[in-house]
Amino acid sequence: MTSVHAPEFQNLPAVDLQRRYVRLLERRGDGLVSFEFSIGWPELAVELMLPSAAFDEFCAHNHVIWRED
Repeated sequence: MTSVHAPEFQNLPAVDLQRRYVRLLERRGDGLVSFEFSIGWPELAVELMLPSAAFDEFCAHNHVIWRED
């Protein structure tokens, strides 16, 4: 029988799920805002789009940390 070993998780960096990150990609002419959003690890992000007012509300609600890189 072949044995399977679980990956080592001890080497993962610590994560703080209270830290929310936003990196602005583009404010489009049609009123949409394109941005990256991540929780905990700023390097792992999803790309989202929201109307400008909804984007401002989203950022305020999540108390985001702005990324410039």
